[in-house]
Amino acid sequence: MKKKHFDFVLFIAVLLLILFGLIMIYSASSIWAEYKFHDSFKYVKQQALFIGIGIFLLITVSKIDYTLYYKKTNPILLVCLFLLVLVLIPGIGSVRNGSQSWFGIGSFGIQPSEFAKLGLIIFTAKYLADNQKYLRDFKKGVSPILLVLFLVFGLIMLQPDFGTGMIIVVSILAMLFVAGVNMKFFLGLGAVGVVGIVVLIAIAPYRMDRITSFLDPWSDPLGTGFQIIQSLYAIGPGGLLGQGFLNSRQKQFYLPEPQTDFIFSIISEEFGVLGVIIVAGLFLVVLWRGIDIALKTENTFGKYLAFGMVFQIMIQTVMNLMVVIGLIPVTGVTLPFLSYGGSSLLISLISIGILLNISRKRN
Repeated sequence: MKKKHFDFVLFIAVLLLILFGLIMIYSASSIWAEYKFHDSFKYVKQQALFIGIGIFLLITVSKIDYTLYYKKTNPILLVCLFLLVLVLIPGIGSVRNGSQSWFGIGSFGIQPSEFAKLGLIIFTAKYLADNQKYLRDFKKGVSPILLVLFLVFGLIMLQPDFGTGMIIVVSILAMLFVAGVNMKFFLGLGAVGVVGIVVLIAIAPYRMDRITSFLDPWSDPLGTGFQIIQSLYAIGPGGLLGQGFLNSRQKQFYLPEPQTDFIFSIISEEFGVLGVIIVAGLFLVVLWRGIDIALKTENTFGKYLAFGMVFQIMIQTVMNLMVVIGLIPVTGVTLPFLSYGGSSLLISLISIGILLNISRKRN
């Protein structure tokens, strides 16, 4: 394989998103951080630490031959499954925002479900590369990967973390689609998915509250509909150029935790349509470079791995944006590179590092 140079276009786009995200985390969180911790830079300092670790991991991973993951696929998946089980044990896993999905160390937290997302993509890429001739056969080609997918999804739903679970499911299905799996399979799986969603709602009624608040947030404006209403209040006044940096009103104790899932609302309010276009443009650059790397990689494992990396980042991005503007119910999914949060940022940067290595090694 012929070595290629570092993909600086992809790297610079990601770096710009991270730096802009750090600035917006300060803007979105400073008032709340000052009130709660008497330190307006509390969240910024924590995020800066994760950015430093993340960039180090990105550069390190970009130098590791991606074919190593092919050889270590099973151990990687087993470690991810072990962590998903471990976090469910009382006293080991920490409960935050109603989900036992964290390993907590002081104010820091790591989500094993984020690492499971990466591990399952690596496993799926290897499986697809090794079983090309069986992918049109449901029993021999598709059902084994679905069993592993449902196992991971089931463990994540025990936490529960529906948002991360859906990102994993949709990412793996997208990988199966580009691999050429029979379209009839997706129609059948769609019907199964509808039944599954109904069951998940039945066993956890709070999910129905989220759907109700999504359909009509004004039916409970101070309860389940509060967050999406405040998000729309932030987006509405943004206009073309926004209210100006640090001038958001909704971050002043109206929109809960604006530095996490709803940071895009604050971006829209302070920088308007122009800010939205710039952020969307940077994400499109990431999508373009990721797809280009995948299409130009002749190694089958590398091709599917590249597709998986870019799919999970972009699916998470789209899900977050759809929540923020009220197109789907609240899922608790962060905006990659921009939202406050360590685990999601680290996995996103590791994914970019893998993409950069595939780019270096492609023919």
